[in-house]
Amino acid sequence: MERIDAIVLQPVDMSTPPPPKPQRRWWHTPGPTFIVTVLLPTLVASVYYGLIATDLYISESRFVVRNPQRSAPSGLGALLQGTVFSRSQDDTYSVHDFIRSRDALRELDQKLQVRRAYSHEGIDRFQRFPSLDFDASFEALHRYYQRRAVIEYDSVSSISVLRVAAFSARDAHDINDLLLQMGERLVNNLNIRSREDLIKVAQQEVAQAQAQDAKAALALSAFRTQHKLLDPERQGALQLQGIGKLQDELLQAQTQLAQVQRIAPDNPQVPIVANRVRLLQDAMAEQTAKLVGRDASLSARAPDYDRLVLEKGFADRQLASALAALETARNEAQRKQLYLERLVQPNLPDVAIEPRRLRSVLVVLVVGLVLWGVASMVLAGVREHVD
Repeated sequence: MERIDAIVLQPVDMSTPPPPKPQRRWWHTPGPTFIVTVLLPTLVASVYYGLIATDLYISESRFVVRNPQRSAPSGLGALLQGTVFSRSQDDTYSVHDFIRSRDALRELDQKLQVRRAYSHEGIDRFQRFPSLDFDASFEALHRYYQRRAVIEYDSVSSISVLRVAAFSARDAHDINDLLLQMGERLVNNLNIRSREDLIKVAQQEVAQAQAQDAKAALALSAFRTQHKLLDPERQGALQLQGIGKLQDELLQAQTQLAQVQRIAPDNPQVPIVANRVRLLQDAMAEQTAKLVGRDASLSARAPDYDRLVLEKGFADRQLASALAALETARNEAQRKQLYLERLVQPNLPDVAIEPRRLRSVLVVLVVGLVLWGVASMVLAGVREHVD
């Protein structure tokens, strides 16, 4: 026979009340993620910025590097002036680069002891030099200095803003002022170098022009001495006048000879007049040969003489142009081509601007909340994927 198990029903005690439901509270105990991402960083930031962080003073100055004002030229002058303006902007960048350079830092350390100003015991370890890496080399100091001396440049107004941060108001002011002095010195050195180069080049051009002019003058003088010739053109004109006179006398003598031979062929004057005619003809032939002969005539020597005269005239004009350029260079050198003008003097701060304590704590809090939200979403997704 089959066995049928009996199901026994237990009686329920209706007198026992059900367990109470848990009450909802308006606050929840923070989890470990919230503590790590929000509470601890905010607490650390509050302690550091409220009790540890050292006050940082910032001295600000404004300056501009530009050319002297000149009258507006036209044509090619305007193009050249535009080129000068671009060069002034390049010099502005040169001043910026020098202010943040190792040379500037080295001079600052020699005169103001900036290494000691940034590394004394009163500064907290996170802002002091050297920081947590304990690297006290000059390269590390230069990197640290570049974070403390910042330059902003407005390309529209060409105004540069120099901000220097230090742990005392006097140090910030003195460093800023000395940096501006070094920038002015750099601009002055650029002006001096430019003036010296400009005058030097002009003087070299004058010396070369003087040498060429003296060489041309000596060549012309030697030609005149060798050929006993002062000016072929003038001497040729005089010889032409002489030949004209001889030709007139020859015509008169020939006419006289013809008359005498026609009237009295046996007249004793005929040989005399005939001899005079021959002498005049020889004189004309000699003068004509001197004027238009092949080798020693004025016409043969005229091309060499004209070449020497042309070279002498070109050398004179070149010398005059070089002297004018030298005078212009000297006039230009008397003016300051570039100058650094302080628009705003370095201020002596009376209150520390950095660090911005409350803002820094709030930034840490906001960033922590964002990280906590992201972490919570990631963990929730992981749990869901596991389930």
